[in-house]
Amino acid sequence: MILADLDARQAKEPDVHGARLFGLVYPTGRDDIDELALEVNRRYLFGNALNPFKFPELAALETEVVAGVGSLVNLPAAGGGSMTSGGTESILMSMLVSRERARARGVERPQILTPVSAHPAYAKAAHYFDLVVVRIPLDETYRADVREAERLIGPDTAVVIASAFSYPYGVVDPVTDLAALAAEHGAGCHVDACIGGFVLPFLERLGRDVPPWDFRVPGVTEMSADVHKYGYVPKGASVVLHRDEDWFGHQAFLFDQWPAGLYGSPAMAGARPAAPIATAWAVMSYLGVDGYTEIVRDLMTTVAKVRTAVDALPGIEIVGDPVGPVLALRSDTIDLYAVGDVMDDRGWNLNRNTDPPGLHLMLSPAHGAVVDALLADLGDAVANHGESEGKAVRYS
Repeated sequence: MILADLDARQAKEPDVHGARLFGLVYPTGRDDIDELALEVNRRYLFGNALNPFKFPELAALETEVVAGVGSLVNLPAAGGGSMTSGGTESILMSMLVSRERARARGVERPQILTPVSAHPAYAKAAHYFDLVVVRIPLDETYRADVREAERLIGPDTAVVIASAFSYPYGVVDPVTDLAALAAEHGAGCHVDACIGGFVLPFLERLGRDVPPWDFRVPGVTEMSADVHKYGYVPKGASVVLHRDEDWFGHQAFLFDQWPAGLYGSPAMAGARPAAPIATAWAVMSYLGVDGYTEIVRDLMTTVAKVRTAVDALPGIEIVGDPVGPVLALRSDTIDLYAVGDVMDDRGWNLNRNTDPPGLHLMLSPAHGAVVDALLADLGDAVANHGESEGKAVRYS
């Protein structure tokens, strides 16, 4: 009865394996990866990553995941980091470290200098940690405007943010310029690669033109990358990295002034589920660099097909110049919200942007099997939409 009730409730929601969601989940369409994740989760479902001394092998798995992600983004050998529950927590930890470093040099209310296209987690960090958000306008390419950043940076700036790539538009901010600006003012530079961290390294291996974005860029001090997005593991797996290992000391919390001995935690949570750690290790080990590269190769074939079809639709264009599988659509002549309503009615669950108003797609490998049907419905919706239903735009 209980499982039947859950099945009935789940049936009212989008199918996470149906390749008709364009965000929130990242299906590969591959049974071998899904079965591996299921088996690892079954083994580690009841585990707790709180105490690395009690479960040293689990702690070793986390260390290896962090090292693996670090190698993808060219983290120097002296660097360090940890796993977290997701991109938001990774960003929170990075902003905490930046706050503590700024306070150490006498800044009372440190500032986060962040593009307006950056993830809301930076505003969340400011809310939690008594920081101030200073927002960088975007230039005509929908990237952070470096000249505006130069005008806005100051002695209270703790950290400068760059996205690689941004959620709204899929474009890479000018990391080299922003990191140099941060270094010039004694601030950190956090590159948010929560989306791009498992895409950009493999685009480079495929010979694609990718602007500088990772720890190879002087001045980049911190990064975040989600394994549970384009790393293809279930939710609960992200990594935060610091160029200098001593920065990690600001992230970790240690406490022994109570009767039960030393308590330590590298992130917000105390008790942490073991399954995301072990699954991240397993899927990364199973696919390896070659496996991820092949997935990205196929994914970009789907992306190219979508971009070609969108370019052929009169009055609709891609926003900016996205480098990967995140695409935003805009139009000056067509109500794309109304188009999105038609697509929703056909079960496609397209996302929406507000600036500029339009549609938003995060393509996953599984979309390759349905892309022809998607594009046929999109073309028909553009030609035969009515008035917008006025649905609220929500992050997804």
